[in-house]
Amino acid sequence: MRLQTKQLITPVLSILLAFLGSAAIIALTGRNPLVIFQKMSRAIFGSPYGLGQVLFRLGTLSLVGLAVAVPYRLRLFNIGGEGQLQMGAFSAAIAGAVLPGFFPGPAAAFICILAAMTAGASWALLAGALKVRFGINEVISTIMLNFIAQGITGYFLTYHFALPSTVHTAPVASGAFIPQLDSFTGLFNGSPANASIILSLGAALFFQFLLFHSRYGFEMRAAGLQAEASDYGGIDTARHILTAMAAGGAAAGLGAANIVLGYKHYYELGMTDGTGFTGIAVALLAGANPLLVVLTALFFAMLEYGGLSVNAYVPKDIFMIIQALTIFLVIGFNAARKK
Repeated sequence: MRLQTKQLITPVLSILLAFLGSAAIIALTGRNPLVIFQKMSRAIFGSPYGLGQVLFRLGTLSLVGLAVAVPYRLRLFNIGGEGQLQMGAFSAAIAGAVLPGFFPGPAAAFICILAAMTAGASWALLAGALKVRFGINEVISTIMLNFIAQGITGYFLTYHFALPSTVHTAPVASGAFIPQLDSFTGLFNGSPANASIILSLGAALFFQFLLFHSRYGFEMRAAGLQAEASDYGGIDTARHILTAMAAGGAAAGLGAANIVLGYKHYYELGMTDGTGFTGIAVALLAGANPLLVVLTALFFAMLEYGGLSVNAYVPKDIFMIIQALTIFLVIGFNAARKK
C-alpha cells in the first residue's frame, strides 16, 4: 500500500487547524503566538541536543503508536499501550538487573528486549483472549489492564525491587545498555537519543510489509472488514485477533527498550508518564498506517519537547490542547467523509 496524497490531507489539515486554534489560545494568554512558535522551533532545530530529545521521544511514541495501529487494522481498539509499555519496561529492568555483569553485551541487550516484548505481548494477548473466548470488548479490558499493570508494577517495585530510599530498581547490567547515538556518530551530544531508534523504524517497516505486502496481512485486514465472510472463506478470525493484539503489545514492550536500556538504565515509578496514551493519538492521526505512524510520532515528539522548552512563557498544557484538537479534527473529518 503506497502512501497517497489523499491519505495525507486529513492529518495535515487537522494539524494546521489545531495550530490555529492553539495560536488563538496563546494570544489570549497575552503572548505572541508567532514568537512562541519561533522559540519552539529554535529549541528543536537550533541545537543537536534539541533534535536528540525529539528523536528520543520519537522512538517510544512510534512503537506505542504501532501498538494501537496494528490491532486497529482488525477493527480492534487497543487502549492498553500504557499498561503494555509499563509491563515491558519493568520486565526489561528486572531482567537486566539480575544478569551477571560479565554477560556478553549483545546477548544481554537481546535478553532484556525479549523480556520487554514478551511482557507487552502477553499483557495484550490477555485482552485478545478475553475477546475471543468471552466476547469481552477489548476497549474495556485493555483500559482495566492498564490499571492492573500500574498496580502490579507499583507493588513489586515498592515492596520487592526498589533500592533503599528510592523509587527505582537496581541498574541493568552495563552490557545491556543500548549505546547513545553521540557515542558512535558524534551527533546529538548530551541528549538521550540512542540506537533503539533503529528498532523503532525497523518495526514500522516490518508492520508495513506484513499488513500490506503479505498474504497474512491481507487475511488480517479482510477479517477486520468482514469477520463473518472471512470465517466463511476459511480465514481464522480468532487467530488473527490474538496475533494482532500480541503483535501490538510486543511493539509497546519494545518501546521500553528506548527508555530503560537506552536512557534510564533502570525502572522507576511513573517513568512511562502517559506515553502509551499518546500512542492512541499517534495511531489515529496516522490512519493506522505504520509508515505514517513514524511521521505523526515525530509531530507529537516535537510538540512534547517544544512545549517543555517554552514552558516559562506559556503553560505546556496548551500543547496538549493541540494534540487533543488534532485528534478531534481527524475524527470529525473521517466521520464527515463517510457520510
